[in-house]
Amino acid sequence: MLRKINLTKQIIAGLILGILLGAWYRHNWPDAQDIQPFAQNMEILSDIFLRLIKMIIAPLVFSLLLTGIAKAGDFKTVGRIGLKTMIYFTGATLVALILGLVIVNVFKPGAALSDAGLVSSASIEPHAFDAREFIMHVFPESIADSMARNQILPIIIFVLFFGVATAALHEKGKIVVEFFDSVSHIMLKVTSYVMLFAPFAVFGAIASVIASKGLGILSGYMQIVLAFFGGLAIFIFGILFLLCTVLGIPYFRLLGHLKEPMLLAFSTASSEAAMPKTILALERHGCPNRIVSFVLPLGYSFNLDGSIMYMTFATLSISQAYGISLTIGQQVTMMLMLLVTSKGMAGVPRASLVVIAGMLGYFNIPQEGLTLILAIDWLLDMGRSAVNVAGNAVATAVVSKWEGELKINR
Repeated sequence: MLRKINLTKQIIAGLILGILLGAWYRHNWPDAQDIQPFAQNMEILSDIFLRLIKMIIAPLVFSLLLTGIAKAGDFKTVGRIGLKTMIYFTGATLVALILGLVIVNVFKPGAALSDAGLVSSASIEPHAFDAREFIMHVFPESIADSMARNQILPIIIFVLFFGVATAALHEKGKIVVEFFDSVSHIMLKVTSYVMLFAPFAVFGAIASVIASKGLGILSGYMQIVLAFFGGLAIFIFGILFLLCTVLGIPYFRLLGHLKEPMLLAFSTASSEAAMPKTILALERHGCPNRIVSFVLPLGYSFNLDGSIMYMTFATLSISQAYGISLTIGQQVTMMLMLLVTSKGMAGVPRASLVVIAGMLGYFNIPQEGLTLILAIDWLLDMGRSAVNVAGNAVATAVVSKWEGELKINR
């Protein structure tokens, strides 16, 4: 029966049931001595989910990033269009990451979770930035040890060396690339299995926190939702509009063509589901088929702006919830790490949660905070899916414009 209900609806159901159970238990057994054992028992579900997430971080990042580097190597064969596409993707990723940082630092949505009593920051000590420690940490002594500890940055460095060396071997390296491409697909399947447990994790986490803190804590979530959707609106109606205006692309006419695929992406929380309609919309707008068929599929792996922005937004919101203040240097480090890890992972359903878990571990932020975001991830996913469609459509229109092949259909 559960298989007939998509994961988003299952998570929503887990959220509602968790709220009802937590409120019911708190009403009938208000004594703190009764609530604490119940809350701890319910947290077992979210603890299991966190362990499963940690289990897949290293192999998923390793295989997907290596495959992504291999795909990037293929851009040489398509010449000018491939170079322009990668320049745009890198720039758009940086802008999305920076916007996520700015929104969190200005509005501090994560602090609302702490104010509402969702977490206690009293025993949390921030990870002080040490330049020497950071530099030494970047270069792994043992890749096996780094993977066992889920240390993202050393894994990235090793994969960069490994990927470049593999590409340099040409034919001999192809078998390795094909192997890790198969591994990446296997890990994506494993990820999909792990995510099936997400509704139970949400149910347990919410039931525990509602029983312990009461229904008043839900106000903290509203501030996070409003801040994130506000950031998405700035990206769509500010950054993308400004870019198109500078390049002479009629942005609102493009949005008019994208209305249906963006609505589909929002309602299904899947930008991939809207891809066929997005292709038709771009061709109606005047983008040539050869550029649409090249840029758009690559964008679904390398340029999902809403998902990329979410990674910085969620990581810093969780740090704020625990009262952990990251320095500008640490935030820049996080942004550069995400600039690399997001490539090839952005298009993986809910893989952003895996990346966020890795970031939390690296900056000594309690990974249990991931369950706080997971409770509303389904709603945030709807918004970022719609933005992903708009971002990739603009990327295609921009490359078409740069190639002098954008013919606006009146």
